[in-house]
Amino acid sequence: MKTYLECIPCFFKQALEAARMAGADYITQKKILDEIAKSIPDIKLSSTPPEMGKTIHDIVKKLTGKEDPYKKLKERANEQTLKIYPELKKKIESAEDKLLMAVELAIAGNIIDYGTRNSLDVEKELTKILGKEQRVIEDEKEYIFDFQSLKNAVKNAGSILYIGDNVGETVFDSILLEEIKRVDPKKEIVYAVREKPIINDALKEDAVKAGIDNFAEIISSGSEVPGTIIPLCSKPFIETFKKADLVISKGQGNYETLSDEKRPIFFLFMAKCPVIARDVNCGVGEIVLVYNHN
Repeated sequence: MKTYLECIPCFFKQALEAARMAGADYITQKKILDEIAKSIPDIKLSSTPPEMGKTIHDIVKKLTGKEDPYKKLKERANEQTLKIYPELKKKIESAEDKLLMAVELAIAGNIIDYGTRNSLDVEKELTKILGKEQRVIEDEKEYIFDFQSLKNAVKNAGSILYIGDNVGETVFDSILLEEIKRVDPKKEIVYAVREKPIINDALKEDAVKAGIDNFAEIISSGSEVPGTIIPLCSKPFIETFKKADLVISKGQGNYETLSDEKRPIFFLFMAKCPVIARDVNCGVGEIVLVYNHN
């Protein structure tokens, strides 16, 4: 997916948010925005938004001296989601179609994304997700929620590559992986995370805290951007990406960077901005399960 002009104001918002997360004073915040402004003329609209995301966060890290500005927020997100794990499990156990419920919850967990929202009350959002009167999916539209194709693909796949996204969301992912393994314990699942800290994206240690290692082998994609740009990933990851019977991609950043790849991929995410919603042909705030047939 390419970068649109509407993305550029968001780059500045994200830079300012990251600078404040890093504890930068007013003068340093201004310097960061100045550096971002200098980089704007070099943006190629043919590139993906996460590529610019890396540039933004490299500048923030350089000028603040903080390698992981979102560390405390990630720890809090993990703690809050682990607290509701028993409730999530109850939802699965009481569901008529357990895999469907696991998929719905996994996508709903994608709300935990500090890269696309200036502020986020994780506890409030999780309460909404678990609310008895509020369904995650009110009207399933097959063209943006192709569950049947995913269900068939999961059934037939011997090996699955699941590309993770945000911390906290990993707990929701673990529930989906657990359900897949419950149906067929022989399935080989690999769960990919980022190589280095970038926004609130999950690293290996975050995936372990969420219990992912109980159901999948955890590897780094080698990616240092808030997405998955195949030429910039590690050779082991690229081999896994090519050989896997099924690839499941979580989050907007992964959609932005993988939607043009020439292989079948299932994209699971919540559309959080008008640009993404337009690209997918859905509304902002809708949860999406689309099958890329490339």
